[in-house]
Amino acid sequence: MAAPTLEAREVVRAAARWLALLESGKASEGELQRLEQWRASSSQHESAWQQALLLRQRFAQLPGELAMATLDRPAAGRRALLKQALGVAAFVPAAWLLARQMPLEAWTADVHTAVGERRRLLLSDGTALQLNTDSAVDIDLAARRLTLRRGEVALTVPNGVSMAVQVTFGQVAVSGAEACVRLFEQACQVAVVNGTVTLQPLRGTALVLQAGQQASLQAGGVGPVTALDDLQLGWRDGVLRLDDRPLGDLLRELRRYRAGVLRWEPALETLRVTGTFRLDDTDRVLSLLAASLPLEVHARTRYWVSLAARENRA
Repeated sequence: MAAPTLEAREVVRAAARWLALLESGKASEGELQRLEQWRASSSQHESAWQQALLLRQRFAQLPGELAMATLDRPAAGRRALLKQALGVAAFVPAAWLLARQMPLEAWTADVHTAVGERRRLLLSDGTALQLNTDSAVDIDLAARRLTLRRGEVALTVPNGVSMAVQVTFGQVAVSGAEACVRLFEQACQVAVVNGTVTLQPLRGTALVLQAGQQASLQAGGVGPVTALDDLQLGWRDGVLRLDDRPLGDLLRELRRYRAGVLRWEPALETLRVTGTFRLDDTDRVLSLLAASLPLEVHARTRYWVSLAARENRA
């Protein structure tokens, strides 16, 4: 296969830059319009953009510019580059790393998911894992340890089996129990569905959580114990469940499963919502909200969506 022309390479680089900007969540309305114009101006541009989206889906946790570099190579060259991808990821421009807010250890984790993706695994010891959207975990069966690098993991550990979940703030010991562990910047939220789980902060006293309880694990101790929040657990079944909750709660969770920008007017925060919403089609969720609540959905592109209060028309 002939080597790509200089022009073709520049088109690929442009597609990479557009994708990086889009996924940063910081694209302005004018920039989004220019992207649409760039795609429409040439079939070559549109082809490169579609290849970029396809490659992003297949290799979602690789840096965009590294992934785009495979687009202008023959198939054999692509395979060779992808084998080397993790080894050269450290040379990716810092701007992409900051835009994605995804540290290198998350890309190199044993198991990871893209935005909007959920994944199930069954380990050889019978432990069942589920990774939520935009998550990364390392697995060390010999040491009986999982290291949660990013996002959220649910695990069901059978009786007679123990597993420790290591996080920045300490350790979560799970044995014959079912729990969810979600990593935040300043803390880690642990929810126990069945059995008991022990939370050990880096500094401070360990605490045992019972079924139906949740608490925040911080480096200096464990926060107050509260009842399970159904909104935080429904993702395991691919849904978000709410019973008379503020709309803002739903939208903040929904935003985790969408690439691009989702914004809403502050006035919509306090609208009340009840229902079960499927995560496999977040566009449909937004349409359902517009049909049942006094709000409008304004989608400039599928990656830039704003919600506004519906105007009263006489």
